[in-house]
Amino acid sequence: MIKRIIFAFLAVAAAFWAVTVVQAQGSEPTDDEVNDIARGLYCPVCPNTPLDVCETQACQDWREEIKLQLSEGWTKEEITDYFVEQYGERVLAEPQRSGFTSMVWILPVVAVLLGLVVVVQALRSWKAGSQATAVAATPNPAINPDTLAQIEQELRQME
Repeated sequence: MIKRIIFAFLAVAAAFWAVTVVQAQGSEPTDDEVNDIARGLYCPVCPNTPLDVCETQACQDWREEIKLQLSEGWTKEEITDYFVEQYGERVLAEPQRSGFTSMVWILPVVAVLLGLVVVVQALRSWKAGSQATAVAATPNPAINPDTLAQIEQELRQME
């Protein structure tokens, strides 16, 4: 009795596995799946045109190649790596975030931070400069009032 139950369970499991394999082999990638990958690549002929919207023959061939690779079970990363290996990084819509191209992502952030530091320092120096002129405009109480009166009198005579 137990052997029959185990045999029946194995038969049902094998049937589900066989259906899954047949479905995986017969499934053709949709245009959305192809365009999802093509959106990350640029046309080899037209400058700065994503592969998913370009209508040149080269782009149609590339989309067919992507479709074929998807039907063979390739992943998105494998397909992208294939095109980069064949045609170079210029086919990527977004530069890879490693090596020298990582500077594309790092330099704008560094530039903004340096700009903020310069602005803060400029504001501090302007604030300190305005306070220094305010202090300089007040008379020094250490000067003898008689000397101050004599200076003012001489200045009036010069006019």
